[in-house]
Amino acid sequence: MNINRQQLQEGVAKGIISPEQAEDLWALWQSRQHGVPRFDFTHILYYLGGLLAIGAMTLFMNLGWERFGGWGIVALCLLYAAAGLWLLRYFAAKNLPIPAGICAVFVVALTPLAVYGLQQGLGVWPPDDYQYRDYHRWIEWHWLYMELATLLVAAVMLYRHRYPFLLLPVAFTLWYLSMDTTTWLAGGDYDWQLRKTVSVLFGVAMLALALWVDISSRRSGRDYAFWLYVFGTLTFWGGLTAMDSDNELGKFIYCLINLGLIGAGALLVRRVLVVFGAIGVAVYVGHLADKVFKDSWLFPISLTLLGLLVVAAGVWWQKNEAGLNRRLRQALPAAWQRLLPDRFE
Repeated sequence: MNINRQQLQEGVAKGIISPEQAEDLWALWQSRQHGVPRFDFTHILYYLGGLLAIGAMTLFMNLGWERFGGWGIVALCLLYAAAGLWLLRYFAAKNLPIPAGICAVFVVALTPLAVYGLQQGLGVWPPDDYQYRDYHRWIEWHWLYMELATLLVAAVMLYRHRYPFLLLPVAFTLWYLSMDTTTWLAGGDYDWQLRKTVSVLFGVAMLALALWVDISSRRSGRDYAFWLYVFGTLTFWGGLTAMDSDNELGKFIYCLINLGLIGAGALLVRRVLVVFGAIGVAVYVGHLADKVFKDSWLFPISLTLLGLLVVAAGVWWQKNEAGLNRRLRQALPAAWQRLLPDRFE
């Protein structure tokens, strides 16, 4: 729940708390929120500048750096990394965790380029037309070394500096790894069915990792699992949706899985699960309208009644939410109860 000064002042006006208590509560809340990303102008500038710097060394890298050669690229990456680490320590010493975390991510984001330069310098880069800028464009097995090295560096950085933003390159790289692993497993061939299967399996693994991180870090007050949920859902849902079943039972199971995503998202308060689950349900309903009940005048009426029943279920849930949530929490394992302290009170 977000609390602002106006709400505290309303409590003062109604005699619930004193002005001194309002100020003490506001100071306590502000101290708890220090270092938590917020949608304000300062944090927008932090992330805009940081993402520009990170993007310059990743998505927007051009062929200009190729003229430095492999060892030249490694040297430049080390120079940039040294600057990033110095800024990280500087911001950390100033108790500025957001820019410090951005600098940590910048250092991790340099890893694929450094590994690419190292492979070029050692003469082990595959003899084809791919350059580093293709890392973000094409799916190829020889990116695996860059991805594994990135995960290793990210793990070391997370061990030394516990900044939640460091999970962004981890989740992003795992997403890339899920695609490039398929090419390696297929021996370089383009196996579309294998790609979809690997994507779903990687997505499930990432979501399981996100849940574990969520449970483990809930009491820290920092959201370490956010990016893992985002890319885990993207990987799982994308592969699942691409699996175009030839029978209606398979499509119905797809709808049930998406309903499960909605339920899990509501339970865990993870909007990304709800959004993708809702899109999946809409895809299934669209299939029913376009294919199964294309010429049926009863389908729109049935769908309207179904929608009204869902609304009625929402009204019933709201009336009985406290009791249902209490019983549900009692049935959950202790770890899950720690994960959901604020939703079930």
